[in-house]
Amino acid sequence: MTDLILTNAEVLTMDPARPRAEAVAVDGGRIAAVGSRAEIEKLATSATETVDAGGRTLLPGFVESHLHLVLGGSELAHLQLCGVHGAEALTRAARDFAGRFPDRPLLMAQGGDYSILDRPMTRHDLDAILPDRPFAITAPDHHTVWANTAALRAAGLLDGAATPHGHEVVMGPDGHATGELREFEAFAPVIALGGEARLNLGIATGGEPQPWPDAAERAIDRARIARGLAHCAAHGITSMVNMDGNRYTLELLREMKDRGELTARIRVPFHFKPQMDLSELARAEAMTRDFDDDWLACNFVKMFMDGVLDSGTAFRLDEYPGEPGWRSEPLFEPARFAEIATAVDRLGMQIAVHAIGDGAVRVTIDGYEAARKANGPRDSRHRIEHIELVDRADIPRLGALGIVASLQPPHPPGAMDFPLQPTLDRIGRGRWPDAYLWRSLVEAGAPLAFASDWPVTDVSVMRGLQAALTRRPYEGCADERLGLMESLRAYTAGGAWANHRERLTGTIRPGLAADLVLLEASVTETAPHELGKVGIRRTICGGGTTHSAI
Repeated sequence: MTDLILTNAEVLTMDPARPRAEAVAVDGGRIAAVGSRAEIEKLATSATETVDAGGRTLLPGFVESHLHLVLGGSELAHLQLCGVHGAEALTRAARDFAGRFPDRPLLMAQGGDYSILDRPMTRHDLDAILPDRPFAITAPDHHTVWANTAALRAAGLLDGAATPHGHEVVMGPDGHATGELREFEAFAPVIALGGEARLNLGIATGGEPQPWPDAAERAIDRARIARGLAHCAAHGITSMVNMDGNRYTLELLREMKDRGELTARIRVPFHFKPQMDLSELARAEAMTRDFDDDWLACNFVKMFMDGVLDSGTAFRLDEYPGEPGWRSEPLFEPARFAEIATAVDRLGMQIAVHAIGDGAVRVTIDGYEAARKANGPRDSRHRIEHIELVDRADIPRLGALGIVASLQPPHPPGAMDFPLQPTLDRIGRGRWPDAYLWRSLVEAGAPLAFASDWPVTDVSVMRGLQAALTRRPYEGCADERLGLMESLRAYTAGGAWANHRERLTGTIRPGLAADLVLLEASVTETAPHELGKVGIRRTICGGGTTHSAI
């Protein structure tokens, strides 16, 4: 029996053995057959749903290789500041939002870029907008939050606070916090004012909620995740790597799976923080043992090696322009990171490390190399997330060690929503040729996966694809773009391989899971600068429809 046939489609299978086809048959949640219209249509029975795709593109379901599902689902209810610039526009947006939500204990805004006021933002700027209610703005990169005085006072941060290395409540000459909060454990007390502390533990501390949430609290948190899953399904996503996490996140997702509410395949890491002891890896082992099926899995450890360029917390090999002596610092001392990487690798787990500056990238590569020397080679597929600045000498090392380059097409300034400044000035003109080197990494043999880092940027794969194909080289720099098929592969088969899931999903071939996305147009006949407008007609995960615009 055949449950579903999608025919008269431009099927881009991502399978080298059969790159293109016209139709696909689905049965029992799996791809039953791939071929011509004549071959597949004859498999239909009276019970088969047959969909005429009208020449539209059918692809493997998109693999979102780096996102923060729980945070993104929560933030859909916040004020969105993408495209808002200047004090007048910010004031208008914030006051309108405050008027619509008079009872919220925290007015939280997302996507306020570092240059939104054309100068450094302080609590006094936010006080002028909303003086009487806690109000805070998260930077697009989610590594900085600016809070007004009411929020700082309510969170207990106005007079400063002790934070772990690399996290900072920035203090002013008056002895009070300026309002700028750098990194997760500095701004976690502000986030907690809005009732979202439980869901932020996975990225802030890697810990578990204490006490364990009751049924009503878990229902609230599942609803937030459900919003995020629906949002992702509407963009054709069927698999995702959640780049923060703890056991609580996995338990919530398992409850949703048991209720039939899980609409994507999800991996959740154990978040290893710098202050943790190696003994904490027992928690990662338990998560890996207890969650290991086609829908929910762990078996990897996430770490942050540095921050971001705009705040000057990305670790560089050279000095930041205009800041003599300042390169930032790695969050893990290199020898200790090598020890941790070796221990994780010995347990057979994958490692993913956030590394934006070229110094952080080098420390991460060195650690992976040390693990390989200590434990011997294996199919580890350890990853580096972002790689926004890289020393040329380190580029071939990724390919040689099999390190996955997990990159985000929306991130380069000017490519999508992020403005050129202040990032390009923070990089420095002399280092522009070493920034966002996608093609160089791939040509040197690095396996590639594309992602959005949602909610840092829009989760839309089609907008990300447009950004990948239309981004302009910075002055004096080489063109580092990849082609259409290479980029599509990075969003599908490449992501599945990086996720150790290539035997389950990522390509359209018989026997694999029926994870599919039908677009509203032919992707090969759409101009690159129009790709972001192409909608998602239908998303299918495990043979079930998770989104339909039909």
